[in-house]
Amino acid sequence: MSEETATLGGGCFWCLEAVYKELNGVTSVMSGYAGGSVPNPTYKAVCSGRTGHAEVVQVKFDPDQLSYADLLRVFFTIHDPTTLNRQGNDVGTQYRSIILTHSDAQAETARAVMQEIAAAGIWDGKLVTEIEPLATFYEAEPEHHDYFARNPWTGYCQVVVAPKVAKFRKSFSDRLKKAA
Repeated sequence: MSEETATLGGGCFWCLEAVYKELNGVTSVMSGYAGGSVPNPTYKAVCSGRTGHAEVVQVKFDPDQLSYADLLRVFFTIHDPTTLNRQGNDVGTQYRSIILTHSDAQAETARAVMQEIAAAGIWDGKLVTEIEPLATFYEAEPEHHDYFARNPWTGYCQVVVAPKVAKFRKSFSDRLKKAA
């Protein structure tokens, strides 16, 4: 099996992680921070908005089962790419819509998918998603790993994460991992 890596930010990393863990072709998902200038940031520092980092997920996937373009199509469905530095009530640059590319080919694909999504008129506003090369990915603290799976009863997970997961399951039912 070959494996590729995508790094994406679209609001809270708990939401993205929960969705991508269910997508067929994804082999692993890790929450973390990227896109900023402060080395080894903490969750508290990133939440302050002063590190320049976004909450992101690093998704490892099998390109024979899932194309990078399809991975991005899911990305543009599960968050609002038209709100600058915001997803719902989460406000700040750490919640920005960002694609951090691992190669020139990924950057080209990201621009093409973004144009496709814009042309399709799925969103009313202009897409504000940033596309830039990944410099460094910093893994989030262990308490953020598998957050939704471990804390589905918390208020944030009930009100924010669960509806995004439900929307994903409905929109991409043919792409879900099969239950073991």
